[in-house]
Amino acid sequence: MTQDERRMFLIRALLAENHRYQGMEIPTGVQQQKRLLRALFNVRMPQPVTEEFLQVQDAYLQEETRRKGITDIADLTPVEPGLYLWQGDITTLRCGAIVNAANSQMLGCFYPNHNCIDNCIHTYAGVQLRAACAELMARQGHEEETGGAKLTPAFNLPCDYVLHTVGPIVGRWLTGRDKARLASCYRSCLELAERNGIQSVAFCCISTGEFHFPNDKAAEIAVRTVKEYREQTHSKIEVIFNVFKDIDLEIYRNLLG
Repeated sequence: MTQDERRMFLIRALLAENHRYQGMEIPTGVQQQKRLLRALFNVRMPQPVTEEFLQVQDAYLQEETRRKGITDIADLTPVEPGLYLWQGDITTLRCGAIVNAANSQMLGCFYPNHNCIDNCIHTYAGVQLRAACAELMARQGHEEETGGAKLTPAFNLPCDYVLHTVGPIVGRWLTGRDKARLASCYRSCLELAERNGIQSVAFCCISTGEFHFPNDKAAEIAVRTVKEYREQTHSKIEVIFNVFKDIDLEIYRNLLG
């Protein structure tokens, strides 16, 4: 199959799963088709899927990521021993694990084509990721608490694993409890990575954006917590501070010298 044929196969298969989509017209433009496919991925509940679907989906998503360009941690230059700063799309990063800023349901973002990191990670990992998270949550029996961490395979992403953590949602004022919970997100991810033999972790800017944690304060907590963890535990785990926005790049540059 060509990439165009894979995309059409996936769209038709996802439309056929739901009677409400019967008769929906598939756009002819490539970008419109990509948006439709992503939206269908985003709203799909965790449910069984055929082996043929997975084979086509996996080939499609891996090729899409290859075309975007994959960055390997081995090609990055540390800003200091064991610490990296990298601006880019975290779904294209090849390392031990990337961190997903999840919500308490831990099932990914259901809003079609939303730009949050939760949506991006679930989209390019494939439908297996939502299914894996649903299994974790069913065993747990309750929503994920703020500040903890869960580990899943990365499926079609170039990294090996995804660490899912729920950051604090900041209200009108930033509180000490918010700061403590954010620090807990970083520690929990590092501890879980260490227990599973993961040698490198890429952190996104947890709780900024949709969760309204001030970018500068969040970055200060991230850098301080990671450095303290490495010093106190003598950990050799490598950490990438991944940023997407220019404002966060500038903040981290100032903090890391």
